[in-house]
Amino acid sequence: MARRIVIDPVTRIEGHAKITIHLDDAGNVADAKFHVVEFRGFERFCEGRPMAEMPGITPRICGICPVSHLLASAKAGDAILAVNIPPAAEKLRRLMNLGQLTQSHALSFFHLSAPDFLLGWDTPPATRNVFGIMAANPDLARAGIRLRQFGQEVIELLGGRKIHPAWAVPGGVREPLSATGRDQIKAKLPEALETTRLALEIFKTSLKKHQKEIQIFGNFPSLFMSLVAPDGAWEHYGGHLRFVDGSGNVIADQIAAADYRQFIAEAVEPDSYLKSPYYRPLGYPDGMYRVGPLARLNVCTHIGTPEADRELENFRTYGRGAVLSSFMYHYARLIEILASLERIGAMIDDPDLLSDRLRADAGINQLEGVGVSEAPRGTLLHHYQVDRMGLIKKVNLIIATGQNNLAMNRTVSQIARHYISGDTIPEAMLNRVEAGIRAYDPCLSCSTHEAGRPAMSVELVNARGEVLDRRVRG
Repeated sequence: MARRIVIDPVTRIEGHAKITIHLDDAGNVADAKFHVVEFRGFERFCEGRPMAEMPGITPRICGICPVSHLLASAKAGDAILAVNIPPAAEKLRRLMNLGQLTQSHALSFFHLSAPDFLLGWDTPPATRNVFGIMAANPDLARAGIRLRQFGQEVIELLGGRKIHPAWAVPGGVREPLSATGRDQIKAKLPEALETTRLALEIFKTSLKKHQKEIQIFGNFPSLFMSLVAPDGAWEHYGGHLRFVDGSGNVIADQIAAADYRQFIAEAVEPDSYLKSPYYRPLGYPDGMYRVGPLARLNVCTHIGTPEADRELENFRTYGRGAVLSSFMYHYARLIEILASLERIGAMIDDPDLLSDRLRADAGINQLEGVGVSEAPRGTLLHHYQVDRMGLIKKVNLIIATGQNNLAMNRTVSQIARHYISGDTIPEAMLNRVEAGIRAYDPCLSCSTHEAGRPAMSVELVNARGEVLDRRVRG
């Protein structure tokens, strides 16, 4: 007799979603689905807007990763203007994106996921959160908050505000970094590095206790995609797209942003507003691929900074070819924070950051433009079509979380099959299934949470609608 478990909402993620777990007649998991239940219409209501306004509009898609949309949008505008932006503008955009990677990854690690693997999976939900971390290890919690604050300050010093900066524009950026801002970043960089090193040691120590989670939290072969530099180095802003398979073999390389449609297609499922992109040559759903920090470390040959490259070498011992377990997204995030901080340190004294040669002026030279950048959660594409006046005719946004949609669904199925059997719902199962989603750090929209009391109601219902078991949080 078919039954199902519904987890609604999924907690400690950015946005609103639910998980449905389908059981067979024997009470074993037959399938599981991750549903995004909120709808946002940015692709539609941007139609008719001037192209130049898009970098000011699209950052409002998200309060956590506005910089990612700002930069991808500005790069699409660069393509429509058909310009190469000044070197100083590219360096400044890169600096802001490094701040974005730092602040977003710190939020994911310290606030959303650390309660699971630092406090324990079976810790009561009322304390299994950032406030529990504060109570158990106030120094670590404070350091995590300050690390995120450092990344946000980099954004603010460049864009004038931490959230929704309208700073990058088609053709460049509006303002340079000030000398005072440069000195402020330099002064706070050593503390940020020390916090990151501490977090890495804590997490690597905790991995010894989480061998089972490494094995079952989204541990399966897939493709991986990200930007890479021409020499194969880790890239977050420029370069071209590369796909590798689960063994680490390159299957497509040096893909220009404008050619993405030859390799990426999008499917729509009836049970979610989140699109499901896939690798076009393999078809749907066989063309499942993953993006984000795990993918970027699997795709690149090296990072190019000394400490991060040493960590990358250790990271790769957890795989044969590519590292396949989605649990290792957490480790990859910390390595990327370290890489971002090292790169900030290497570039912060570049005089171009203070230059006032920041924009290339041009009119509408192309009627189509694609901008691609690496958001914290993965590769982000903005594709605009305009008329000869520069008014938007069509927008397509391929969001990192959507590109992980197929993998997230497979992950919750894998975890659920391991933990669920019969007519009862162990609380530990609920949290582990949710944690499989949190590993990807999905960004669905800005979200709200009740401090200390994550609300959740889960019911196990048979085919006649009879409630067999029910658990309530909050």
